[in-house]
Amino acid sequence: MSIEIESVGQIAIAVTKIEEAREFYKNTLGLPLLFDAGPELSFFDCGGTRLMLTTEQGNAKDHKTSVIYYKVNNIEETTKHLLAKGVAFEREPQLVAKMPEHELWIGFLRDPDENLVGLMAELPLCE
Repeated sequence: MSIEIESVGQIAIAVTKIEEAREFYKNTLGLPLLFDAGPELSFFDCGGTRLMLTTEQGNAKDHKTSVIYYKVNNIEETTKHLLAKGVAFEREPQLVAKMPEHELWIGFLRDPDENLVGLMAELPLCE
């Protein structure tokens, strides 16, 4: 018997202030809020994957997060929109690789808890 992982079901991000993080993920990044569970949990939909914001609980070493890359269709317009909202990019999106079928563009910003947030787009090759 082998393990067959189908997809990512939920991603948890530890934050210090739920209200501030909820505002950022809802109004700055534009993710749909699914529901809140008590005062310490907020859940968002990210293209069918559930994103959970949670206050830090348990051992601090369990809250070192990996970078989550949010895929967007129009990286240029998304960047303009976020800059207009006052977002300071760590690195504005730029071309990082030319693939056989597309160009890969990636940029980075931070959420209110300084978690690194990646934006990515796979742009079709111009012929």
